[in-house]
Amino acid sequence: MKVFIVDDHPLVRKGLNAVLTQEEGIEVVGESETVEDAMQLIVRVEPDLAIVDIKLGDQSGFELVENLCHLPCRFMMLTSSAAEADIRRAEESGADGYLLKDAMPEELLLAIKMIDRGRKYFDQGLLEVLIRKETDDPLDKLTPKEREVMASLGEGLSNRAMAKKLIISQFTVKKHVSSIFQKLNLNDRTQAALYAQGLGLAAYSRPDEPMD
Repeated sequence: MKVFIVDDHPLVRKGLNAVLTQEEGIEVVGESETVEDAMQLIVRVEPDLAIVDIKLGDQSGFELVENLCHLPCRFMMLTSSAAEADIRRAEESGADGYLLKDAMPEELLLAIKMIDRGRKYFDQGLLEVLIRKETDDPLDKLTPKEREVMASLGEGLSNRAMAKKLIISQFTVKKHVSSIFQKLNLNDRTQAALYAQGLGLAAYSRPDEPMD
């Protein structure tokens, strides 16, 4: 996997380089400290992922993502900002990930690997911002079977795997997933998975539940 780094702090770029170059399967193919320079280099070297800081001097990393979102390159914001406005804009601009700079190297590598597999990754500490919180327990809105499907989403299971695990048809799984999205105001499976994991639902199972 080819990775490009965009950050205006030399120490941050050096630190990221040190972490990434030690990981098998990851190659750092370039770095930049400005939006203009990064746009030219990313088009030229064609990385699989660009790790981008939000604040690049008096410019914004979001400008870079919004201008290059048509490329096959994926983008992950790496920032010290936990502001809701920045998190929302990251989603809207098409970023595939959002990680805080105080994250451990292990989480950085996990985020990169998940994004490489076509999934999105948002810092686990930001779940309360990503998902609208309600005063009542949101899980009260779900039926028992929908809770089981929600737990399976948290485990990252496909519709086929869920159908086998819960002994229902794939059509029924799709109906439950659609109902969960509507009841909990969720946009996609990735958001549902993060929600379930944040609530500890991924460990939920019936005592008599058959194993794969």
